[in-house]
Amino acid sequence: MAITFDSPITAVLGATTPARRKKFIDGLGLATVGDLLHHFPRRYLETGSLSNLGELQPGQMLCVVGEIATCQVKTYSDKRTGRPAARVEASVRTEGARLRLTFFARNERTAQWHARRLAVGNRGIFIGKADRFRDEWQLTNPQLSIFGMGDGAEGEDLTEDILEVGALYPIYPLTKGLQTWDVARAARFALVLVEGIEDALPDDLRTRNRLVTRHEAYELAHRPETREQVYAAHHRFRFEEALITQLVLGRRRRERRALGATARDGGDGALLAEFDERLPFRLTAGQVSVGHEIDADLAAPYPMNRLLQGEVGSGKTLVALRAMLRVVDSGGQAALLAPTEVLAQQHHRSIQAMLGDLALGGTLFGDSVGTRVELLTGSMTKTQRTGPLSRIASGEAGIVVGTHALLQQQVMFADLGLVVVDEQHRFGVEQRAALTAKSAAPPHLLVMTATPIPRTVAMTVFGDLETSVLTELPAGRAPIQSNVVPAAEQPAWLARAWQRVREEVEAGHQVYVVCPRITADESEAGQVEVVEAAHPLMPDGPLDPFADEGPLFDGAEEEREVPRPPLAAVEDVVAQLAAGPLEGLRIARLHGRLPAEEKDAVMRAFADGEIDVLVSTTVIEVGVDVANATTMVVLDADRFGISQLHQLRGRVGRGGLPGLCLLVTHALAGTPGRERLDAVASTTDGFLLSRYDLETRREGDVLGASQAGRRSSLQNLRVLRDEDTIVAARAAAEELLDVDATLAQAPALAQVVAELERTQAAAFVDRS
Repeated sequence: MAITFDSPITAVLGATTPARRKKFIDGLGLATVGDLLHHFPRRYLETGSLSNLGELQPGQMLCVVGEIATCQVKTYSDKRTGRPAARVEASVRTEGARLRLTFFARNERTAQWHARRLAVGNRGIFIGKADRFRDEWQLTNPQLSIFGMGDGAEGEDLTEDILEVGALYPIYPLTKGLQTWDVARAARFALVLVEGIEDALPDDLRTRNRLVTRHEAYELAHRPETREQVYAAHHRFRFEEALITQLVLGRRRRERRALGATARDGGDGALLAEFDERLPFRLTAGQVSVGHEIDADLAAPYPMNRLLQGEVGSGKTLVALRAMLRVVDSGGQAALLAPTEVLAQQHHRSIQAMLGDLALGGTLFGDSVGTRVELLTGSMTKTQRTGPLSRIASGEAGIVVGTHALLQQQVMFADLGLVVVDEQHRFGVEQRAALTAKSAAPPHLLVMTATPIPRTVAMTVFGDLETSVLTELPAGRAPIQSNVVPAAEQPAWLARAWQRVREEVEAGHQVYVVCPRITADESEAGQVEVVEAAHPLMPDGPLDPFADEGPLFDGAEEEREVPRPPLAAVEDVVAQLAAGPLEGLRIARLHGRLPAEEKDAVMRAFADGEIDVLVSTTVIEVGVDVANATTMVVLDADRFGISQLHQLRGRVGRGGLPGLCLLVTHALAGTPGRERLDAVASTTDGFLLSRYDLETRREGDVLGASQAGRRSSLQNLRVLRDEDTIVAARAAAEELLDVDATLAQAPALAQVVAELERTQAAAFVDRS
């Protein structure tokens, strides 16, 4: 029976025991031969002799092939437990020098078992980190495979499965109970047996881009002889994945244009002209330029799909408002979707303030060219919603600001022409799709973000969104200084932080204090800083697959825990500050569990200067604009993401006064949480931070609804590492689609693209 990509993996596992077969299937998740061949090594070790001992460094990873020269068992008393213990001391003869091996065993019986495997004259592979002991180089408890012997059950004869050892030895992602050579044997056996590895890439495309065939790429990935062969295999698979993804996105762009949209050319432009005339300041050059880009998109007969990136305070909201006014001038409506009720209320107030009587269209007090600006949130009662819903449905309301309440079925628009999504990382694709589905013709889409999260960057690089960037800050924005306050290592610094808060208040300014929790009785989960062991699969491993970094085997490093006090909670911190370092100051609280009226009242009081210190959760993360706020203290700052921290500190320094952000943490130096804080404190450039975030967190699902984290639909690609490959693949995809969008001339490629388009993840984006 022929072995194909779709054959069960058991077809190439040979005489492997049932327990080991289960580890391949359940432990590694490999069901088919194709799954196995696509389970790539995460890195490679160079094999060879120890002829250059002078070049060795302690901790350097070694992979040597050699013959056991000596072996003996030694017993001793364990100083820690006082119990008898044993170790095996052996030496390996390579083509150059000898290398000492030491294996520590729980008892003499286990040591004797090791000694039988290490009988003098046996040959094998030995992998581990080199270290010095009594002026000799040694490997302690190395991974090993003795040729002609089983690696687990005594007496298992695998003589016929002797593994060829070349100049490079592959190291695979593993599960407990499997060794890297177990996977290597299976993969190499599969390459011998498998038939019909179809190449999806046309010959001429491969030639133009200097790509090896798919079969060659599998051979070079699993059994390379040179570094160049590894790079060639990686390049082939990365290019193929980039090309297929680009073809899906390219066809999506063409389909979106084919759907058509109502062109919004601005009509007579009366409302926008009147608004611009009343502005008390000049637009920045960037705002003018981006405005022209958006105007051109809105006037096109197909939907705009644009990402507006800009630093905190760069004037994105003003640019978006001018786009909304242009749509209203064109006879349509615009909706602004905000992630929180506090932000929705803030947007509603600021838009009304900027428009003045232009926001009172149709009333006795409104301007003749004005429109209505409505607010719709989940906390509004049925009676409160009746009027806005009626004016939205009739078209009387030209601009609608809301939260997820806008997504509800009973919200009907007369002519929704533009959807503006503020801080799009707070919304999934399905939620945006629900809003855009409220229009007869696809509405134009404008997405705003200050710090692009992984998925945003990925989508941008892959070209599914057109991009506009605001780089200059409007006049009146002052620089923000950020400092890490290591409370565990320097407790006196925290006392100084509260002293600085009091100084700012005495100078007439206001302060935010941000906490990760509302009350102390919330879940204690996550109150231990976990330093995760690396999981360097090929896409996430070192940029150089030969780099000596990361654990040799998955799970080889234990997570370590760092005790820490309970996370700061708003209710507790308010009481502690009022009775302690900030006694006598006007302190208030703000969080999502407060009634909507109370939240609004607190924000208005803070904006009016009636509150000195506002202790809050991240409900103030985006959009809150209080010019007199100059300082922010973020407690347990390591519990927040880079994007959140960058957004939070953007709430200070908005009134021309210098801003200060103090990042208080109990995370120790060298931990991932502390490194994130150091990165945030080192720069106020949101674009640099987005790249750092992407490097450390992984891309989100390029074709799906997930927003960030360690799971990704990108199997071989990294958006930052492979930018050049992605750009080349995009050009190749456009060439193919320009000739024939159905890809009829490349049926194998067309099938792969169609399969990806049919996935649920791709379907989510189709609706966005």
